[in-house]
Amino acid sequence: REKLAALEPGNTEWQRDLSVSHNKLGNVEMAAGNLGAARQHYEAGLATIEKLAALEPGNTQWQRDLSVSHNKLGDVEVAAGNLGAARRHYEEGLAVAERLVALEPCNTQWQRDLSVSHNKLGDVEVATGNLGAARRHYEEGLAVREKLAALEPGNTEWQRDLSVSHNKLGDVEMAAGNLGAARQHYEEGLAVAEKLAALEPRNTEWQRDLFISNAKLAQVAEAEGSSVQALERFRTAETVLDRLCKEYPDHPGFARDLVRVRVDIARLEADSDQNP
Repeated sequence: REKLAALEPGNTEWQRDLSVSHNKLGNVEMAAGNLGAARQHYEAGLATIEKLAALEPGNTQWQRDLSVSHNKLGDVEVAAGNLGAARRHYEEGLAVAERLVALEPCNTQWQRDLSVSHNKLGDVEVATGNLGAARRHYEEGLAVREKLAALEPGNTEWQRDLSVSHNKLGDVEMAAGNLGAARQHYEEGLAVAEKLAALEPRNTEWQRDLFISNAKLAQVAEAEGSSVQALERFRTAETVLDRLCKEYPDHPGFARDLVRVRVDIARLEADSDQNP
């Protein structure tokens, strides 16, 4: 692709192919933890796409590529702890997503891109302690996802997106000490997770979502001083994980989660014994 791009610099298809290759190599380096190498590939891909997007501002595919490249670089900077740089890239990606949505409001892919950008910025704001800004971004993302989920109730990806957004908002409210609001969001997320888990019992990701939602609700109950409710939620989470561990005994993540939830159960049981 480098040879082809050098052979015909004016061939925009070959230029885009080059950016795709850089992005794929960047993905490999990210997975391997080589952040410097990932950054180099993503920056090379971004440089190519910036030229194409400037050449044809009306080409919506290239505009979306621009947003994707900024998000990938934002992910690298988050992993490297450079939150300011991550925010700048995510804001660039969000700006592109907003332009595309304004251009074609009925394009559901671009609507979802918009929600992803808001969530990424929300994550950065949480990491920097800006809970108000995080809440605003997560609420913007949730609003988009609610529309998409209502538009296609059978689209399981969009339904799960809805659950994720509620959990993120629940985390913000927990951090802010708003336990009632946190519980409400976690319960909304759990309701979606339960539907998906019942729909596809063999989908391990959706089964694990049940554990996550119940564990989060247990944390709310404990913070509210209700050890009984917290224990009930943790035990429900334990049941989910125990089943997953039996089905997938070599999965390190499930085993780790099971140990963690059992530690929480043992802690609460010990507190209950000491304070009957």
